[in-house]
Amino acid sequence: MANRSRRNHSPAFKAKVALAAINGKTTLIEPAQHFDVHPHQIKQWRDQLLEGAMGAFGEAAKATPEPVIDVKALLRRSAI
Repeated sequence: MANRSRRNHSPAFKAKVALAAINGKTTLIEPAQHFDVHPHQIKQWRDQLLEGAMGAFGEAAKATPEPVIDVKALLRRSAI
């Protein structure tokens, strides 16, 4: 069996393949054959896309830094 050289896929290609896997109308085998990529690799790209999508609509939007409270300054003010 001839070894294939290592391939580097563009982010656009990875997104296209992951969206095809998320579609859900086919199993992972069919997009793997169509795009000539291993099914395990497609699953990893699909999971990465789903994690990124959750961050776009959920937790990343809420990530605001909490204000820093200087307790010593507050105690000094109340002692006066």
